[in-house]
Amino acid sequence: MIAAVAIVIIAIISVGAYAAVSLGSSTTTAQTSTVTMTATNTLVSTTSVVSTTSLVSTQSLVSTATATSLVPVTTTVSSTSTSSSSTTSSSNSTNSINLVRIGYFANLNHAPAIVGLSDGDFQAHLGSTTKIQTTLFTAGPTEMTALLAGQLDMAYVGPSPAVNAFIQSNGTALRIVTGVSSGGAVFVVRNNDGITSVKNFTGKTFAAPQLGNTQDIALRSYLLRNHYVVGTNVSVDDTSNSNILTLMTQGKLDGAWVPEPTASQLMFQANCHVFLDERALWPGGNFSTAELVVSTSFLNAHPDVVKKVIAADVNDTMWITKNLAQASSLIDSRIANLTTTTATNSTIFTNATKYLSFTYDPLEASVAQQAQNAYELGFLGTSAPNLNGLFDLTLLNEVLQQDGLPQVTS
Repeated sequence: MIAAVAIVIIAIISVGAYAAVSLGSSTTTAQTSTVTMTATNTLVSTTSVVSTTSLVSTQSLVSTATATSLVPVTTTVSSTSTSSSSTTSSSNSTNSINLVRIGYFANLNHAPAIVGLSDGDFQAHLGSTTKIQTTLFTAGPTEMTALLAGQLDMAYVGPSPAVNAFIQSNGTALRIVTGVSSGGAVFVVRNNDGITSVKNFTGKTFAAPQLGNTQDIALRSYLLRNHYVVGTNVSVDDTSNSNILTLMTQGKLDGAWVPEPTASQLMFQANCHVFLDERALWPGGNFSTAELVVSTSFLNAHPDVVKKVIAADVNDTMWITKNLAQASSLIDSRIANLTTTTATNSTIFTNATKYLSFTYDPLEASVAQQAQNAYELGFLGTSAPNLNGLFDLTLLNEVLQQDGLPQVTS
């Protein structure tokens, strides 16, 4: 593995209306400790202007009440890779393209990306001829807007935003090429709110990370199935995970359906307890909470690069699974670096790992059910979702065969 890898972190700029729902109130940011916002809406480093180039979509993103443009900010992450060596050899031969743009979150269920991108494993698999440019997101709908606008080539994202983007593009924009995680989504409520059953939800305000994201769909579907109408007898506040923690601490929320480690942070830092572990709603407790998607045009043009990224992802997934204790500490510190926060209390992070597992299996049946849930909520238009063509596991199975691992059947 390489000891250092240059990773480009991009500050997000633009987000349009996502599918048929407005996301104007949603925020997405990319954090680095060397970046500040000037009064003229130009992103600069603390010492100099980084770039004057911006990528523009049809509607600018509003982040903390200030419109920003997309500006690459280059940082160097120095570390020694902890991931085990894959039997799929990386190549230093010339790839078909010299840059791949990858989006992901600083969430526990994106751990293979967090580990592999920060410790150099992804770069090692790609070799020296293709550099990685990454963008840090806080919610999936915004990330899919960036992919649809041609600002990303690959993205780690929840299944609901991926399906929405697939449907809205008439099945042409993207493909799911490997799974990432199962579980890791928890519905927590405040200890002093008197919520002991669904009968106590009337008049309550719950939160999810963003309108139309995977946890938002799960929350709204659960409320609907228990005869609650959002905006009538219950409220849903769609806001960032960090803001959910603040609002819960202030007593302005009654509960939240969130990914880990946010759920465990709410338990230990905001006087909350588990009302429902989402795994209880799924056969065998298995359901997709993150997938790796690729722009169809990029997949068709550069399958060699996509295959190497998949190989790195599988390698890191296997390493995390086999070394969970060591991986947990590493992932915690990496998330802290990405979000410019202090590392989570080890008790909190250990608790968070109990709620999920990592898998390259995309768990197609659960994705189909989540799509059905989104359709019933009115997020996917007037026709039942047709997911034919959403999954392309050809390259994944080639990697698995080379690594001597069981293949995934579609």
